[in-house]
Amino acid sequence: MNDQEFLEYVVKGLVDNPDDVQVHRQVDEMGVLLTLDVSPNDMGKVIGRSGNTAKAIRILLRVVGMKNNARVNLKINEPEGSQMGGAVDAPQQSASRSVDEALEDLKL
Repeated sequence: MNDQEFLEYVVKGLVDNPDDVQVHRQVDEMGVLLTLDVSPNDMGKVIGRSGNTAKAIRILLRVVGMKNNARVNLKINEPEGSQMGGAVDAPQQSASRSVDEALEDLKL
């Protein structure tokens, strides 16, 4: 299972409108960027309380990426009508930092 399939599988299992889940994959010199679109009604389920669900998804994607020697990042697009107020990608920095710190601790 590649990173895009993994993300689709996880997110479709979380949301009420799995048919509205779209994942776009882009590769560049920085690694892999997965862009996620979901129904406005499902944003809360994907982000989670204090961004914890989004943070966990990002960490799992990093692990999937390590298996393929690629750096995988996730961008969650805020749908029109969402009540999230632009804070959708705020957890990314702390999740990235914690994964990098954990990998450093493991000396991988």
